[in-house]
Amino acid sequence: MDCLFCKIAEGKIPSKPVFQDHRIYAFADIHPQAPVHFLIIPREHIASLHEADESHRELLGHMLGVAAEIARQKGLGNGYRVVANIGPDGGQTVDHLHLHVLGGRAMTWPPG
Repeated sequence: MDCLFCKIAEGKIPSKPVFQDHRIYAFADIHPQAPVHFLIIPREHIASLHEADESHRELLGHMLGVAAEIARQKGLGNGYRVVANIGPDGGQTVDHLHLHVLGGRAMTWPPG
C-alpha cells in the first residue's frame, strides 16, 4: 500500500508528533490553517469515515477523546474545530481517515 498517512504513522516520513499510542497518531499539519492545527489518524488504514464500521466505534471515540485532551493541553478553552473531510466532494485529499483539529483563532461559518 502506498498511503501517505500510513507511512507517517510508521515513521517512514518525518512529522512533528503531538500524541501517539498503539491505536492512533497525532501530528502537526504541514500547512496549518490556524495557529493550532494538527491531524489525528488511526494506525489502522481506514480510507475514510464512510468506510468505518461497527468494529471501529471505539477507535473513533478514542480519536475524539484525544482531540479534546490535546485541545485542553494547547489552551484552546475558547473553542476549536474538529473536521473530518469525507470523499472528493467533502474535500478529502488523502485516502486515510483523519481528523483536523484547528484552533487558536475564531472560526467562521460556513466553512466552505
